[in-house]
Amino acid sequence: MAKPKPPSPRRRLSSTQRRKLGVMMMGAAALVAVITAHAAFAPQAFRLTALVFDTYQVIKPREATDPPVAVIDIDEASIERLGQWPWSRRTVAEMVTQASGLGAAAIGFDIVFSEPDRTAPARLMEEMRRQGIAIEVGAGLPDPDEQLAEAIASNAVALGIALSNETTAPPPEPKAGFSFLGPDPRARLTPYSGALSNLSALTERATAMGYFSFPPTPDNIIRTFPLVSMSGDRLYPALSIEALRIAQQEGSFVLRSGGTEEGSAFTDLRVGALDVPLSADGEIWIYYSGLPNMPVISAADLFDPAKSDTLAGMIQGRILLVGTSALGLRDIVATPVDPAMPGVKVHAEIIDQIASGVFLQRPDWIIGAERAAAITVGLVLLLVLATAAPAVSVATGILLTGLIAGGSWLAFSRALTLFDPLLPMAALGAVLLTALPLLLMLTHREKRFVRESFGRYLSPTLVERLSENPAGLTLGGEDRELTILFSDIRGFTSLSETMTPTELTGLLNNFLTPMTDVLLEREATIDKYIGDAIMAFWNAPLDIADHPRKACLAALDMVAALDRLNRESGMKLKIGIGLNTGMACVGNLGSDQRFSYSCLGDSVNLASRVEGMTKLYEVSILVTEEVRAGTTGLLFAEVDRVRVVGRQAPVTLHVLIGVRDAMSSDLADLLHAHAAFIGAWQSGDLGTARNLLKDLLSLPQNPLSGTHRLYQERLALLPETAPADWDGVFTASSK
Repeated sequence: MAKPKPPSPRRRLSSTQRRKLGVMMMGAAALVAVITAHAAFAPQAFRLTALVFDTYQVIKPREATDPPVAVIDIDEASIERLGQWPWSRRTVAEMVTQASGLGAAAIGFDIVFSEPDRTAPARLMEEMRRQGIAIEVGAGLPDPDEQLAEAIASNAVALGIALSNETTAPPPEPKAGFSFLGPDPRARLTPYSGALSNLSALTERATAMGYFSFPPTPDNIIRTFPLVSMSGDRLYPALSIEALRIAQQEGSFVLRSGGTEEGSAFTDLRVGALDVPLSADGEIWIYYSGLPNMPVISAADLFDPAKSDTLAGMIQGRILLVGTSALGLRDIVATPVDPAMPGVKVHAEIIDQIASGVFLQRPDWIIGAERAAAITVGLVLLLVLATAAPAVSVATGILLTGLIAGGSWLAFSRALTLFDPLLPMAALGAVLLTALPLLLMLTHREKRFVRESFGRYLSPTLVERLSENPAGLTLGGEDRELTILFSDIRGFTSLSETMTPTELTGLLNNFLTPMTDVLLEREATIDKYIGDAIMAFWNAPLDIADHPRKACLAALDMVAALDRLNRESGMKLKIGIGLNTGMACVGNLGSDQRFSYSCLGDSVNLASRVEGMTKLYEVSILVTEEVRAGTTGLLFAEVDRVRVVGRQAPVTLHVLIGVRDAMSSDLADLLHAHAAFIGAWQSGDLGTARNLLKDLLSLPQNPLSGTHRLYQERLALLPETAPADWDGVFTASSK
């Protein structure tokens, strides 16, 4: 009997294969989630997309034309000249007659005349009778509403109505008819329950009527406008296309649609000789130009005979839209190119856009194309993530993002097609942000360990440097030229005796915060805080160009920041700052258990000694000769040659005054006299030094007065002439 074969061992995936599989699964899940969420929350997502399309219009608006439309503006000047609005319908009738006589192709009202004229004789008599005034007016006086009706009937005028779901008053019968080529698409339209309409006397005499009301949008920005709407079972045209219809002396519109009766959609509309592409819901995407060349005529100018010739050139052959910009009457809407545009101007934009034949398009198939693009770029990025280094993956994601953004812009600028770049970008972001962390976790554990273990001890710059090269964690360092700064609060010990620990802590925090801001702004590496003292240096761990000058500017900024702090707090803190430039050992210094990034060497000790000398010379900032020699554009004054504690060689000290450009003539004279005094002192000419010092001490404003008083005390202890071994060097006895 044959023995059964043992089961084959299950093949295990390698770590590389597991990494690839994990990355692919994580990224694929993120990709599916983005596509699903975008479909589920399409209206909310489109708000962001619309902002992108708005930006495109701001960058590249529609090319300006000589538009076939003009606006008659009921502005402040018109109300001032013709009286309070609403004007008598007699005035409006005259305005219609005047505009038509000047050659208007059609007139459209972005206004509703819904109530009888309050200035009609019959209404005035009725009001007087209610007030007990007996008055009889002869019959046959003209009725202003009838006068306006006659003007409307005699000219090409389109009345405006406002469709709304806030009223149930039915709109009147439309004036234009619609014929269909294709299945009836009216099921795609949003129905309105009623409308704010004009007086029946006006409506009956009009040959055209269109709605001007803007449908509500989620963010109240007008990007699209339905050219056809429905109330009951009747279709109504927008005011813009109704004005175009009567300007061309046409009687109806032709609507084209596609699909089936169950699933039909608008494709385009024909008004006279003009074709208008529509969205599936019968809307036009408005491509704004700003209409910089469109005439805007103050309504009052129509009644000025002196302006007839000028107005004729502006009106002849144009469609006129009557609207208002007067305060209190404004019909203001937000658009992609203007946050406060008169509503009548939006309708003018539509007319100009239709007449110029330039249309933005967002066809139905574009949504499928956007989803296909999102899936494609997401899968490409997933493949790169699973097979290439993280840096290559990030670069690929950036490249694909750029291609999507560039393609969307080209679609807009070249083909006037609105392609949403945000969905593919969101897909790339989701894949990258979910799969890349997993990839990093699996392939860069050592780098993560460095960041997590040492982030709290080292500067962010050094952490990043060490994460790229963990070998840098060994003890020791490198020799570099540094500029080292030490600062200290003067009299801090005495001050601390008068304060509680809590008050002292608050004082230190208020002091150290602005000082730290200044140092970091000037590219310093802050080594440590020692109570009230600060140690910082420049040129490590990164190379800092012109580091002596930046250190000097930081010191000046620290003094200025302290002055501001004193003014705001009412305190009188003073600091001393010492600077030195020289070679030092910089690196990770400490023990195996704990270390920090710091520097040491003779140059560091000297900087500390220089800071201590500021108290002796009563100045804020002292620097060594090496610092002064490494800077340009700054003012220094030599104060002494000093043999500091711990060094045999003397050090030349300079006080940092400020920026050379800010030197006044008085300061220049002071520095010249001070330099002469220091020269006499160092050469041993004590008589000349005494005479020069006397003049310096008499100056009313002397930033070196403390130094000069110190020299006065020294000279008082010296004979008239300098000793034979005189070298002008002061030997310090304390730090």
